[in-house]
Amino acid sequence: MSLADQPVPTRDELREHLVRTLIAGVVATPRQGNLLHYRRMAARRPDYLFGLELERDWGFEQIFALMVDRCGIDPDPAHLYGDDTIDPDRTIDALEALAGRLAQAAERRETVVLATGHPDGLLPVYVAVGRALRARGCRVPTPASGWAYDVRTARGVERREIRYVEGVATLATGADLHHTHDADPMRAILRELSDGGGPWPDLVIADHGWAGAAGQAGVDTVGFADCNDPALFAGEAEGKVRTVVPLDDNVLPDHYTPLTVYLLTHSSLID
Repeated sequence: MSLADQPVPTRDELREHLVRTLIAGVVATPRQGNLLHYRRMAARRPDYLFGLELERDWGFEQIFALMVDRCGIDPDPAHLYGDDTIDPDRTIDALEALAGRLAQAAERRETVVLATGHPDGLLPVYVAVGRALRARGCRVPTPASGWAYDVRTARGVERREIRYVEGVATLATGADLHHTHDADPMRAILRELSDGGGPWPDLVIADHGWAGAAGQAGVDTVGFADCNDPALFAGEAEGKVRTVVPLDDNVLPDHYTPLTVYLLTHSSLID
């Protein structure tokens, strides 16, 4: 069944779905992991900044307050272990803001770059958005395809390259697509474009370091982030990232279908 044939959820139906599938509400993202990531971002560890050069003094307390406000994590500082939360209404509000930007991109027939560090979960969302934008006359380029670099992993050093799946940039080794926080692949894409490899993007739709590097470069950037990834929300607060949709970014891919239908319908990319 195509997305155009899927039922369009109401806001209440989408909220119920988000909570039922753990995309929002009580999520399977451990509270202790969230707090650890906030401390690492406060320490300015590069893997937790996603390519952003943040200007404010983001200490742990400021990051915690930001995530309560932007994401809806449990505001109780004594909650140290167990599951954390994402406010589903914040998810839907941000999704509607993202829909408005997609509608603008379609109306203007913009050049849009799509990329994900979560191909195991979010890739179908990006593929659907890319198809809808191309159908409305947008250009969805694939710059720096095949660009490669070495990544140190638990198994040693691996060579990874940019691979596009239906116009969505991912990071790959052989037949495997990888989860990544790295900003270097997006920097490579933008470097090729700035060197004359294609038109500069009007919009980037991404997550993790793909989004952070684009926002840092001044590209209009929208995307998705989990409650353990505070950097993009800080980038949003500083005006480097336009819109960040808070959600669990690694549930079963099919669970994102109602969210995708809602997004494309509200952006008038499907009827």
